[in-house]
Amino acid sequence: MDKQRDFVLRTIEERNVQFVRLWFTDVAGTLKSVAIAPAEIENAFAEGIGFDGSAIEGLARSYESDMLAHPDPATFQILPWRSETDPTARMFCDISTPDGVPASADPRNVLRRALAKAAKMGFSFYTHPEIEFYLLKSSQVGPEGPIPVDKAGYFDNVPGETAHDFRRRAVSMLEQLGISVEFSHHEGGPGQNEIDLRYADALTTADNIMTFRTVIKEVAMEQGVYATFMPKPFTEHPGSGMHTHMSLFEGDTNAFFDASGEYHLSKTGKSFIAGLLRHAPEITAVTNQYVNSYKRLWGGGEAPSFVCWGHNNRSALIRVPLYKPTKSQSSRIEYRAIDSAANPYLSYALMLAAGLKGIEEGYELPAETEDNVWKLTDSERRAMGIQPLPTSLDHAIRKLEGSELAAETLGEHVFSYVLANKRAEWNAYRSQVTPFELKTNLEIL
Repeated sequence: MDKQRDFVLRTIEERNVQFVRLWFTDVAGTLKSVAIAPAEIENAFAEGIGFDGSAIEGLARSYESDMLAHPDPATFQILPWRSETDPTARMFCDISTPDGVPASADPRNVLRRALAKAAKMGFSFYTHPEIEFYLLKSSQVGPEGPIPVDKAGYFDNVPGETAHDFRRRAVSMLEQLGISVEFSHHEGGPGQNEIDLRYADALTTADNIMTFRTVIKEVAMEQGVYATFMPKPFTEHPGSGMHTHMSLFEGDTNAFFDASGEYHLSKTGKSFIAGLLRHAPEITAVTNQYVNSYKRLWGGGEAPSFVCWGHNNRSALIRVPLYKPTKSQSSRIEYRAIDSAANPYLSYALMLAAGLKGIEEGYELPAETEDNVWKLTDSERRAMGIQPLPTSLDHAIRKLEGSELAAETLGEHVFSYVLANKRAEWNAYRSQVTPFELKTNLEIL
């Protein structure tokens, strides 16, 4: 840590950095930022920067408002979209109380606690997100609804179009920030794009996702368009998710790999999937935190609606990819429900906790689903033991309310806040729509 701090201080001086932005997130996953002068960095490392925690969504109550932001020197990067004449850098922060105790409601700390539990069990948790978003001509919605920047489709190559140049610029900027990109391409909807980040430990990935959203918004403004991570901005086109590939490692060994197992999946991997399946309905209010999220989950376009798993089955909630079946390091599972607008810290903490619960309790993995789940009848799904994901935010909240796993993982403060906040959001939504819209759940919010 001392070497990392020295590197930061030396780089600030050598690059003549004029401002350092300290980043952290609120419980909803909104990025927060405070800029400090370079001369204050040493003090920030030593003592933290004080701020009013009660003014941050869900972070603290008014009678315990004093908080400290401690910059993590390992996350230091120069922001490539700022002026070269007045360079600006950023660092993510961990939040603590004045007596040095990690703030229980800091999303980064929630994920740290989950990772610490995994470490006690001998595991490291790695993730790899596929992040989808739409590019629109404007943030203004006219009588015809949002207007995408193009009419292209999945994997279309459209040289000279906005999306092509946009992805090139965005990927270049991400690489400058030390965020490795694996793929980028046009997605299925008009104006819809996907950029996949390389595998990293879950905390680094969550930081990278928050940086990713900022980069996408900055590049969009630079190019005169508007980027949105809304889960379902168009009724007739696919929603935007963040399919996340996950694996557990024991040292350098992939704990999900078994050369003799079906799909080369180990007992640990099977129990992890079983845990995710059993607890998926309980965590959906966090992985899919908006009213609009359920337009995506129940709006077609390969979005998962039912709790099941399968190899090569893109209608299932969890998929077991086999792109490189003989390569043990590539053994992983893909969770397909999470929105690209979710709070990645809280979502990854809950997904990890659910999987670990399956390992701890020895959950048995149910039978694989090979059929297109959408095309099965209700009676066929019931006969196969396939349950639906929550169909609305209200349904998800009711599932969350009874979840001991979520309460333990999130901590009392975050758990209570999420329940209250999402209940208020749902009640506000109900007051603005017709009974038919509530029933069909198809309108755009």
